[in-house]
Amino acid sequence: MQTIALQNLLYMLLPLIIVGYVYYRWTDNKQEILLATIRMSMQLIAVGYVLTSLFSNNSPWLLAFLVCMMIGVSSLIVRRNIANKSLKTYVTILMAIFVGGTANLLLVLFCVLDLETLLAPRFVIPLAGMIYANAMNAISLCAERFEKESLHHDYTKARAIAFKASMIPQINQFLAVGFVSLPGMMTGQILSGVDPLIAVRYQIVVMAMILSSGAMSNMIYLTSLKKG
Repeated sequence: MQTIALQNLLYMLLPLIIVGYVYYRWTDNKQEILLATIRMSMQLIAVGYVLTSLFSNNSPWLLAFLVCMMIGVSSLIVRRNIANKSLKTYVTILMAIFVGGTANLLLVLFCVLDLETLLAPRFVIPLAGMIYANAMNAISLCAERFEKESLHHDYTKARAIAFKASMIPQINQFLAVGFVSLPGMMTGQILSGVDPLIAVRYQIVVMAMILSSGAMSNMIYLTSLKKG
């Protein structure tokens, strides 16, 4: 696979600078893009070292810690975008991401993939990252929309609108994949020399688990709101 020289990464700052400038002029927020870029870079560098250690040591405790951190941090990010930031809301979001995401992760690890080691970090971490990040994005859209719609509609109507709106990105991906876009995992595998037909199988698994994990997390979240 083609290695990217470190100095070549600096070229990607050019479009980010343009986006950051326009974002500042239009929203009057001069720090968000900058801070997000710095945090993204630092997090990826840190996780790179952690994964290098994990892949060489195969520590189940470090693996469990990373998965728990994914769930906990993604739940905090979801709560950031809604008005109700109570502890109860955070726990509700966390449980929705944990149950909806973990159910799909275990299904893929134990039933779909034929692994010699069921909890191999090289499979668990990338798959968990995709699943929990997608669940995070889905609930972010769902929770934010539900808060607004619940001001004008009853629970059932607000739930329907929020759930449908939160599923638009996933459904669009299903409709566009192959003809409009080649998703990241499939592209990465093809670039690394994997047979395209094998890459397609993995991508089908990824697409299915992304839609299912996001939808199931939203279902759990919205149902818990009615009980609450």
